[in-house]
Amino acid sequence: MATGCFFGLISVLAGAFGTHALENSLTSGEMETFRMGTQYQMYHSFALILVSYINSKSNKAIFEIASWLFIIGIVIFCGSLYTIALSGLSTIGIIAPVGGSMLIAGWCTFGIGILRNNLA
Repeated sequence: MATGCFFGLISVLAGAFGTHALENSLTSGEMETFRMGTQYQMYHSFALILVSYINSKSNKAIFEIASWLFIIGIVIFCGSLYTIALSGLSTIGIIAPVGGSMLIAGWCTFGIGILRNNLA
């Protein structure tokens, strides 16, 4: 749960930094990419907190796997968006789908865990 809180904190800080420090130095496209990174990071921070809480109560490996998929997905997907926005290196975008796939896999794994453990 602490990792989810940490990612949530970083998302808020990044959003504030983007709004107050970067808005005049980035293009509108770069700013949109940066904002998308902060939004996806926040959404998945909440998901990570929730899956971690459920794992603390049920102690099932599937929820641990979902947690790691969310963590890896946040780092790769959101990290690549931040890098693209801040550096202009659009070639780094080639790894964004890997991170996005990890986030999707995290949701699928989380959902399977919910269904298999009669938590729905």
